[in-house]
Amino acid sequence: MPHSPLQGFGLGLRTEHYADFANPDAPLPAALKPDWLEIISENYMVPGGKPLHHLDRIRRDYPMVMHGVSMSIGSSDPLNLDYLRELKALAFRVEPAWISDHLCWTGVDHRNLHDLLPMPYTEAALQHLTPRIAQVQELLQRPLVLENVSSYVRFATDEMSEAEFVAELLRRSGAKLLLDVNNVYVSSRNHGFDARSYIDLMPASQVVQIHLAGHEDRGDIVIDTHDHPICDAVWQLYGYTLRRIGERPTMIERDDAIPPLADLLLELDQARRLAQTIGRDQQGATSALAA
Repeated sequence: MPHSPLQGFGLGLRTEHYADFANPDAPLPAALKPDWLEIISENYMVPGGKPLHHLDRIRRDYPMVMHGVSMSIGSSDPLNLDYLRELKALAFRVEPAWISDHLCWTGVDHRNLHDLLPMPYTEAALQHLTPRIAQVQELLQRPLVLENVSSYVRFATDEMSEAEFVAELLRRSGAKLLLDVNNVYVSSRNHGFDARSYIDLMPASQVVQIHLAGHEDRGDIVIDTHDHPICDAVWQLYGYTLRRIGERPTMIERDDAIPPLADLLLELDQARRLAQTIGRDQQGATSALAA
């Protein structure tokens, strides 16, 4: 099915839920059914087999976006052109609304560290990233969507805040933003900055998607684990984000302790209902001002 402009509320496609999405005899409740799905790109960058079989079957019924973890856009290594060509080939198969990855580096000296490591927030890093983003966008023939990552350490050489860095990179590169509200909250707790001020600096016109997720709160540190329900503080920050930038395609990430699909659909419906409430409130306020 050809993709169309993406709207509404989605879920990350996980193997535990393949049967739920692919079984025509067990249709999902229409009121709770996700509008679209997000796939982890690397899970399907394979020559064949069951992953692609399930992907093709489910793709017939659901629009999709592709979300990667291995581009390593911030590394000092040259971009992996073989990886990017395989990514482009998968995009030809999936026809995603967009392709995203993380604003980070995942390895150096051709060694994958299997972690999403934060950038130093410096002018030198901006100058390093901008032409690499242009190279990716030229190869993929589409804008690159980058996600803000959660972090636990800072660089002593930082010259600006993370929010200032992200906003300036988007301005220079023309890339789009996958705004992970949970990551903003996690990093704000770990580094002591104001999460709402971070949201305020994000250019609304370049935000194309929002991520929500759970985390592990250890008191003195918060870990982005994606294995808990979304907490009240993240729901509140999501509400603030919608009031600040307007409704955006929103999805829930769950990568461990994955519950039955029915439980995730109820949590996703909470996001849907919150967005509807905020939309009605804003529409009412606009009508009152116009009266």
